Amino acid sequence: MTGAGALTGIVTTDIAAVTRGRFVASSAFEKMLTGGVGWLQANLSLTPFNVIAHPNPWGSSGDLRLLPDATARFRTAKTGADTPFDMVPGNLVELDGQPWACCTRTILANALNDLKAQTGLTIVAAFEHEFKLLDAGLPREHVMSFAGLRRVDGFASQVMEALDEAGLKPEVIISEYGEDQFEVTNAPSTGLAAADRAVALREIIREIARNRGWKASFAPKTSPSSVGNGVHIHFSLVGADGQPASYDASGPSGLSEAAGAFCAGILKHLPAITALTASSVSSYYRLKPHNWSSSYTWLGDKDREATLRICPTVTIGGNDPAKSFNVEYRAADATANPYLALAAIVRAGLEGLKARLPCPPVHSGDPDELTEADRAELGLRRLPETLEDALEALQGDPVVASWFPKVFLDTFTGMKAFEIKSLEGLDEEATCASYRAVY
Repeated sequence: MTGAGALTGIVTTDIAAVTRGRFVASSAFEKMLTGGVGWLQANLSLTPFNVIAHPNPWGSSGDLRLLPDATARFRTAKTGADTPFDMVPGNLVELDGQPWACCTRTILANALNDLKAQTGLTIVAAFEHEFKLLDAGLPREHVMSFAGLRRVDGFASQVMEALDEAGLKPEVIISEYGEDQFEVTNAPSTGLAAADRAVALREIIREIARNRGWKASFAPKTSPSSVGNGVHIHFSLVGADGQPASYDASGPSGLSEAAGAFCAGILKHLPAITALTASSVSSYYRLKPHNWSSSYTWLGDKDREATLRICPTVTIGGNDPAKSFNVEYRAADATANPYLALAAIVRAGLEGLKARLPCPPVHSGDPDELTEADRAELGLRRLPETLEDALEALQGDPVVASWFPKVFLDTFTGMKAFEIKSLEGLDEEATCASYRAVY
């Protein structure tokens, strides 16, 4: 896999959730482990439309190094490309090797370290992706059907083989509810590896589709009337003893005291972190009631309308429910940087643990059918309905703001404001088309 002409990409994923980087000859990769490759601060202000937002805190000066993490290398020769897919996520550091405060991968690593240091807990997570195949000329078949997947048999099997060879441990690929929509799941892993895998999965699937003359779009809405593409982030807690710590048969819907407090912290800060997990204008076309996505600060038991969904556990054959028990965060999509999205979840959950918040009410039913007073009693607040509202909520929550360096928040909000402005005057159809083309 390191033959003539093979290249290795050393990459970072930015605020726009675009994975960018530099390539080196695979034969020379080992030499890059100490000094990395060059990068610059202003790249963090790149919009998904490949324009650097202005103004931004960085300007034209400054240099960084992008250090590859050799333990997070993803390689496969099964994408249909002339040379193997070879991608290594890295951390952005200052020229003296000190961590750069605005590196998104480091932001997640710091959150995970604080969770463990302050509570003894670690998190296991998995990112579940939905995407649509465009320009594939696929025959129409029933959604979620055997025939619906068999019509892309070569593609589907190629995806699973490539993901497996790259070490992502894929579990299932299905024909989803939307037209030409598919979903891929992979096995859970420790927090940082889960986000690395999310990055690799998107790039591998895009490359396989591209090499077939198609486009795989992970955009949250490929058109206003289409079924949305979500990224569902599953998580569970593990104790210092290495045993599952999310499940308690006597707890509300099986939640342990720690998991209940963790979920309470997420719901408390959910309006503010939504900008970090659903990060585009079109994200909010998807986050609406009755869309099987999420729209309220809502903890639900096996309810796909809830933002936090307590997932079902399988006890067939005497399986221990504690080992598979997990909660799914549903207010996310692929316009969000996976490292930032998971960091926001971890930080919010940690706030709940530190405050020993009680488990939120587990609600069943349609929040829209409740009175405003009943929703208030249950803690059901409507999520931000636009990216502007989400940014305002982010800036208005001093606890969430305290998790990040001011220069990072200024960069994030400034870039997103520039992104919003660049779409002014476009209707929903044209806005969806803009994101469809780049995600």
